[in-house]
Amino acid sequence: MRERGTSPLEEGERNVSEEAAQKQGRYLYAIVPGKGSRSYGDFGLNNSRVYALSDGHVAAVVSDSPDGKIRPERRHLAAHQEVLKRLMAETAVLPVSFGVVAEDPQALRRVLTENREALLEQLDRLAGKVEMGLRITWDVPNIFEYFVTTHPELRAARDRLLGPQGQPTQNDKIELGRMFDHLLNEDREAHLSRTEEVLASRCVEIKRNPPRNEGDVANLACLVERTAQASFEEGVFEAAKSFDNNFAFDFNGPWPPYNFVQIRLDL
Repeated sequence: MRERGTSPLEEGERNVSEEAAQKQGRYLYAIVPGKGSRSYGDFGLNNSRVYALSDGHVAAVVSDSPDGKIRPERRHLAAHQEVLKRLMAETAVLPVSFGVVAEDPQALRRVLTENREALLEQLDRLAGKVEMGLRITWDVPNIFEYFVTTHPELRAARDRLLGPQGQPTQNDKIELGRMFDHLLNEDREAHLSRTEEVLASRCVEIKRNPPRNEGDVANLACLVERTAQASFEEGVFEAAKSFDNNFAFDFNGPWPPYNFVQIRLDL
């Protein structure tokens, strides 16, 4: 039945438009609790409308993506983070990595339904919590020379293997490198344990991420109650007091809890 006041041509154009919209991809920002559809506003990628698609229990926050794959340009990354920031201000969020596009809304709702129990469990676990990052580095000009200065056994090995007696062999260099790596990892573990001991009571959970480079002491992701951010920052300053000026502390956040989401959606 045709709506009153619409011509066959207008109705045909509307049907084509709706069909085209259904064929568009849906760019995915996050999973949130939600029983119904909702529009958040026009602040998504390319100023697109951000809205929720729900299966009646959980919802995917998306915007239309007619171009399919999204390039990781700065403006796109900023828009993605802005959507997550606004969502975090009002609800629990399971953030989705940048660049995920679902083929159609029906497939996306099906994935939500198939993973509903796990998604609700994760949303409940992360409700009222944010992620804070903490990076500790050796703030020295040359990390190897610093370890030679602070570890007599490494200094003795360096002098023995690389001294004026002759040219060191490749095996000599490998042996020295292994000793350095061993001491580096030993010190990292000691510094990490000391820091985690201070922060443990201020965090719900702490995750160790791999060092980015040789000069990294720690790269921690900390799950913190939203209301405990000030306490976490106080803990960072307290932990820093046990380190000397050869170390630098840098904390950041709050972020969506990327490191604590354990759900993989097959889209």
